[in-house]
Amino acid sequence: MSPKIENVVKQALELPSQVRAFIAERLLESLDFEEPFEVSREWKNEINKRCRQIDQGNVQLIAGDKVFKQAIRNTITNFY
Repeated sequence: MSPKIENVVKQALELPSQVRAFIAERLLESLDFEEPFEVSREWKNEINKRCRQIDQGNVQLIAGDKVFKQAIRNTITNFY
């Protein structure tokens, strides 16, 4: 690895964890799509609606690991 890249990594690792998480998310997002894409108006409206519901406390959030465990259980139960 080049010294310049090593220096960038070293500096990044010295940042607060929230900043590192933000940078990591942006870097990962940059790998997801080769071309930019448009989100339809309907999806934007749905996203905004769900965010409002969360912000206003109108929905109960469930941890992802719990959701996936239940989905796996349901899949196994329905398969057999």
